[in-house]
Amino acid sequence: MISAKERIRWAAMETFGPESLFAGTLTAGIGTGRDKPVEYGPHWDGFAKRYGMRLTGVAASNTIEAGLGAIWGEDPRYVRNQNLPFKKRIGNVFLLSFAARDRHGKLMPAYARYIAIPGNNFLSNTWRVSSEANTSSALTRTAYGVLADVSSNAWSEFWPDVKRIVFKRQ
Repeated sequence: MISAKERIRWAAMETFGPESLFAGTLTAGIGTGRDKPVEYGPHWDGFAKRYGMRLTGVAASNTIEAGLGAIWGEDPRYVRNQNLPFKKRIGNVFLLSFAARDRHGKLMPAYARYIAIPGNNFLSNTWRVSSEANTSSALTRTAYGVLADVSSNAWSEFWPDVKRIVFKRQ
């Protein structure tokens, strides 16, 4: 069971941790290179606006998930299992992208996540530039949000193994 303090720590790390900050830099860089949305422009100011826009969405999503998850007893944290065979670890990545542990440790649908990811993307239409403030864009951002969650879980599952192999100490 996750404590209130651990839940706050989870939301903060998912929003401001190195993995999230790197992903924000990468996506803002790609958006700036493609000049999407054009209202921000292809320069450093545009990069900062894109980075800030992503950060507000991530913060909103994590706050919604942490808050609703607290009410419903969902644990949003990903728990890796390096003792499983590779295929089952891949399955664990996907399973815990769509499921969460309840107060008793049993798997349940991650309802808070199901609300948080699309919820923040539709909510952010209220402060986005007009070319991105529509249903189609919010649905696209929602799909990317689900993909980001799966990718984050895969990183958490496999990066420690890759790091151990690549950077083994002699």
